[in-house]
Amino acid sequence: MANKDSVKGTLLVALVLCIVCSVVVSTAAVMLKPKQEANAALDRKRNVLMAGGLIDANQHDAKVIEDEFESVTTKYVDLRTGKFTDEAPVGGSGRAAAKIPDSSEKLPSDQDTANIIRRENTKEVYLVEKNGELQRIILPVRGAGLWGQMYGFLALENDLKTVAGLGFYEHKETPGLGGEVDNPRWKAQWEGKQVFDGEGSVDISVIKGSVDPGSANAVHQVDGLSGATLTSRGVNNLINFWLGSEGFGPFLENLKAGEA
Repeated sequence: MANKDSVKGTLLVALVLCIVCSVVVSTAAVMLKPKQEANAALDRKRNVLMAGGLIDANQHDAKVIEDEFESVTTKYVDLRTGKFTDEAPVGGSGRAAAKIPDSSEKLPSDQDTANIIRRENTKEVYLVEKNGELQRIILPVRGAGLWGQMYGFLALENDLKTVAGLGFYEHKETPGLGGEVDNPRWKAQWEGKQVFDGEGSVDISVIKGSVDPGSANAVHQVDGLSGATLTSRGVNNLINFWLGSEGFGPFLENLKAGEA
């Protein structure tokens, strides 16, 4: 038996302790994975509903969220054709699909205005319908912020050009500055804004400073975040990207024409 006071004994005890801890941590991770995945799915539904204005930010009740989400239809869009597809995004979400070469494409730098590097071919969208009529559509969006990617949802009214809501469920922005993207007062500014001009081109911007309510472009503008120029620019860029030709632009045109 090794002497516990010897170097060999110390190393042996340390090795056994490491193995025991590794087994405990690995077992806990495997056992908790289904619950983590369920919680992540519930959180995604909650954020979809919040962006769509179907629940408020104080709602955390799982049953309420699940019940409310039954009014939402999840469909998939092939961004290459701008039409619905029955094929779910490989990897289960746009984020994972964007890392798979066969399920995404690398964007030329002049088209990668949201700085996402690769754009997934297929993305999910969420339809809120009543009596078979589209009420709102909720689009997943993402793009570079100050310290990392921002992930959120943009909801449009059934005219496909009026913002119903915007929210981010994951970002690495600086608390108190760029983190104000989560401020309900700032998010409320988006409601009612028009994202396309009369010619159908994307026309929505996060400006530096405050919007002049008397300006003819006020309906296409949102106040910038004070002290967070790069975050404001990131939000502006990602919204414009996903509404544009490389994002959901062609799909929204097809949907409006009844050809999606």
